[in-house]
Amino acid sequence: MKTAVVTGGASGIGLEFVKLLIKDDYKVFIVDNNKENLSELNNIISKNKFQSIRLDLAKRKSPKKIYKKLKNENIEVLINNAGFGTFGKFYKTEWKREAEMINLHVLNTAHLTKLFLKDMIKKNNGKILNIASVAAFQPGPMMSLYYATKAFILHFTEAISNEVKDKNISISVLCPGQTKTNFQESVSSKKNKINFNTSCPIKVAKYGYNALKKNITVSVPGFLNKIIVFLNRILPRSTSTNLVRYIQEKNRD
Repeated sequence: MKTAVVTGGASGIGLEFVKLLIKDDYKVFIVDNNKENLSELNNIISKNKFQSIRLDLAKRKSPKKIYKKLKNENIEVLINNAGFGTFGKFYKTEWKREAEMINLHVLNTAHLTKLFLKDMIKKNNGKILNIASVAAFQPGPMMSLYYATKAFILHFTEAISNEVKDKNISISVLCPGQTKTNFQESVSSKKNKINFNTSCPIKVAKYGYNALKKNITVSVPGFLNKIIVFLNRILPRSTSTNLVRYIQEKNRD
């Protein structure tokens, strides 16, 4: 049986990736730290199609623990989906939580990728999908470290995808915009949100999954998101930065 790993796979976009993989006859190892969401999985997908691993992916030792547990499972697909954001001016926000975000988005995404990619290189077969964001294309006042860590994921993935272009390995990065998930609820207020360009996790996951199968390095779902990414390349940096701050503050009013 084909096997895959999805981090943050118990809800949101991650869960939609799990469903797509199961539809393609993969057994999926779901890594998540939310006990309640993990316990609900049996009501959503078939028991014999997945195995859950409860683990805090923000801890520095987590990648080694995951790899040690799964290194003999012949993992063919790795989806680094787990992530979260924090909101506020950098000098006011909580460093402990931000350090965990840096661990998760930067150190642990890179480490988990390295561990499983080495095995894929030996077999000359495998697929890796990392989840960045349209936030990766510009600075993000009020969510400065989130935007910065997503930029790391984008550039890191583009680089290693180029390094393996002569092999039977697909490495892709998905850059969605606002999506209706628990993440969006945690960084936006319930009133006065700018939500005209909000996608559903099902469509976002399908877009990223299809891009991975087609070996497309960077995928940006949604016409408006493509325009946003394009504008960020031609607008003055100060204009782009000011615009992002305006949007972030409106989302919290």
